[in-house]
Amino acid sequence: MVVSATLSLIGLLLVGQTSAARAAPLLPRSLPTVTSWPLHGVPAVVREFDPPDTPWGAGHRGVDLAGQVGDQVLSAAAGTVTYAGLLAGRGVIVVHHGAVRTTYEPVTATVAVGAWVAAGDPIGTLDAGHCADAPCLHWGLKRGDEYLDPLLLAPDGSAGGSYRLVAGAEVAAAEQRAENRRQLQQSLPRIIGAPPADSGQLWPAGSHGFDFPVSAPITSPYGMRFHPILHVWKLHDGTDLGAACGTPILAPYPGVVTERYFNEGYGNRLMLDHGTVDGHHVVSGFNHAISYVVDIGDHVAKGQVVGYVGETGYATGCHLHLMVWIDGQVTNPMDWY
Repeated sequence: MVVSATLSLIGLLLVGQTSAARAAPLLPRSLPTVTSWPLHGVPAVVREFDPPDTPWGAGHRGVDLAGQVGDQVLSAAAGTVTYAGLLAGRGVIVVHHGAVRTTYEPVTATVAVGAWVAAGDPIGTLDAGHCADAPCLHWGLKRGDEYLDPLLLAPDGSAGGSYRLVAGAEVAAAEQRAENRRQLQQSLPRIIGAPPADSGQLWPAGSHGFDFPVSAPITSPYGMRFHPILHVWKLHDGTDLGAACGTPILAPYPGVVTERYFNEGYGNRLMLDHGTVDGHHVVSGFNHAISYVVDIGDHVAKGQVVGYVGETGYATGCHLHLMVWIDGQVTNPMDWY
């Protein structure tokens, strides 16, 4: 039946290309590795990514996801809120994830600029005003000035909900888009989360007054590796220090506790914001702990016990997974310590 044949093409509209002749976009380096849909569940894509041929040309520079006014809007990945306010009369939120950033509109923000958010954390509520027919969230992804397909961040490489039916004249273009998407998703596990190209040591290591939070050997350095539990090649986004369970974790530098929560992969996590150090905003992250003895809002001194080493989350043994963000970008801790 014609309807059955047409329905079989619903899933083809996954990569925003306006014609079969347009080449598939290159995958960005340093895509976040833990992601969430920006609306609860698996939202329907009501308009797909359709990048312009020129920077000022016509196109659709993101994807529109079906929702209802008042729906919670969630951060698609961990990062720092760098904008939360009105642009041209519309509420916009921007979350910086290092090499890329995500945008959300129209949204009433429930977070402030400078807040650190995890994937799936609420950042606002959906407003009306973007899609003419029904409420929707316009979700964007950018690397510098380049627009990327936000569906590259879809959890597990999936694409959500329902799509418009494809007319007969669009079949060839839809098939090409599907092939582009297939190639991108096949490449994604090998590239996603890859560290940026080596640009030299931006911050002189060992000169900032930070001490290691535990005294232990490095058991797994920062960089690409085959994950021992997930069995995929991905960025190991910190440095593992092989301390025994129960070892006190000491604050490496004075700071304020901004986050404390449990994550399936990282286990018990704690974020310590050190403010501006040598001209850079520095945040330390501690993962897999048995427990923490400080809470959000606490000011801690250098050398103060903040928790105890454990093996919670995706861990094959006792260790501390130390992370560092410099100006909002996850960084090799050894480039700072």
